[in-house]
Amino acid sequence: MIHYYKKAEEGKKTFLLLHGTGGDEMDLVPLANMVDKANGILSIRGAVSENGMNRFFRRFSEGVFDEDDIRLRSDEISDFILEASEKYGFDPADLIALGYSNGANMIAAMLLLKAGIFRQAILYHPMVPLSQAGDISLDGTSVFIGAGTNDPIVTGENSKGLYELLKKNGADVTISWFDKGHSLTKEEVLASREWILSLY
Repeated sequence: MIHYYKKAEEGKKTFLLLHGTGGDEMDLVPLANMVDKANGILSIRGAVSENGMNRFFRRFSEGVFDEDDIRLRSDEISDFILEASEKYGFDPADLIALGYSNGANMIAAMLLLKAGIFRQAILYHPMVPLSQAGDISLDGTSVFIGAGTNDPIVTGENSKGLYELLKKNGADVTISWFDKGHSLTKEEVLASREWILSLY
């Protein structure tokens, strides 16, 4: 997989970065450094192309996902994480997953499909990625959801639905609302920074 890697400082964790539709592996690097610049970075470019735009899984239309492809890509990304951890020498158990929009949806799907793969996750403007998820235990998993009250893509109901789904399965979930649309704001990033630092 096309990716960018930065080694963590001694004793620090590593961010797994998954960009939004049309982004690439460098898009969220400045943001991750804003959250905690001492952490390492493993940032992946989405392997699916939609009209020339990079994505992490296929969709049939806006908000209608190809769930078979989500499952396939989830396996591919988890396999790559293990390969990268061996190549670069970081502990995959110490990853903090951070994603925006399509990337956040991919992380949410991986949480639901592969319980325990991420113990900490920051999701900016995610949606419920799967119509059905099996019984899983997310005990010990902490998740931050950033949502926009005026988001034209992700409804408030959908944001609340993901919050409730993760919480029902045992995750410790924080949802923060911002009077914004789908765009990622500095206010939202700083809120997620405060959240992640409170867990250290």
